[in-house]
Amino acid sequence: MKLLSPTNWPEYELIDSGDFEKLERFGNRIVARPEPQAIWDKSLSNDEWKKMADAYFINGKSDKGSNFKNDSEKGDWKLKPGLKEQWFIEYRYQQMCLRFRLGLTSFKHIGIFPEQASNWNYIYDTIKGFQLSNTKVLNLFAYTGGASLAAKAAGAEVTHLDSIKQVVSWAKENMEASGQQDIRWIIDDAVKFVSRECRRGNIYNGIILDPPAFGRGPEGEMWKLEEGINNLLKNCNQILSPKNSFLILNIYSIGFSALIAENFAKSIFGVDNPEYGELFVTDRDSRRLPLGVFVRFKK
Repeated sequence: MKLLSPTNWPEYELIDSGDFEKLERFGNRIVARPEPQAIWDKSLSNDEWKKMADAYFINGKSDKGSNFKNDSEKGDWKLKPGLKEQWFIEYRYQQMCLRFRLGLTSFKHIGIFPEQASNWNYIYDTIKGFQLSNTKVLNLFAYTGGASLAAKAAGAEVTHLDSIKQVVSWAKENMEASGQQDIRWIIDDAVKFVSRECRRGNIYNGIILDPPAFGRGPEGEMWKLEEGINNLLKNCNQILSPKNSFLILNIYSIGFSALIAENFAKSIFGVDNPEYGELFVTDRDSRRLPLGVFVRFKK
């Protein structure tokens, strides 16, 4: 089992964590927001947090025990005077330079999941290693497109799918900010789209899945991770190339073990030794904050 965390990212830092909150620096901004897995005590005092934070998420109900990526409770941000709600940060790795527009949303998210940087590196290295003339990558539940941008930076033909129009528009902004073009954008239900791709016989060299615990498609389609993920992965197996291919599955739902992800890779995709484990970030007091499980493999 592997433990993966971002390294060499000057524009991101987890400053402190605890009491179901986290204090993070994104570029030159410091934000404080809920974090259901930070169940220990903070290292810094609440007064220190309030003094440091440029933006503090408030007025939402406590999301103790809720799902990190898919909170249903809305809230508001308290900003320091004169602070804008949007700003940009960069992520660099080898020849890859990704630029993200961040923003304060009513669901506490800001447009990026920094723990995914390890997977961005993996995507970039894997595609470069294939040395194919045309590498097709499908990014499902793709959010604001970090994985899509990493694949595009490596030269892949990328299909980016999410069910929320506004999120896809946000991903387009990130593509343009990163100096990229020609990503294929799709607003659709992931389950339906993959099923259609199976019938069409379309094949991909890479599939990335970042499914929520709960969600709805653009036409109200209901998604529950524990009920839908097994069949979705079976269909993904039908459209994944048997060679020169890779797959990444991220699971954020609290209570899901990395061993579950490993079992999917072995039983559905026939991979004997997939990489699997936890994603985390470390605060200044050397405490590792878990932020989801993953499995990934190459063929």
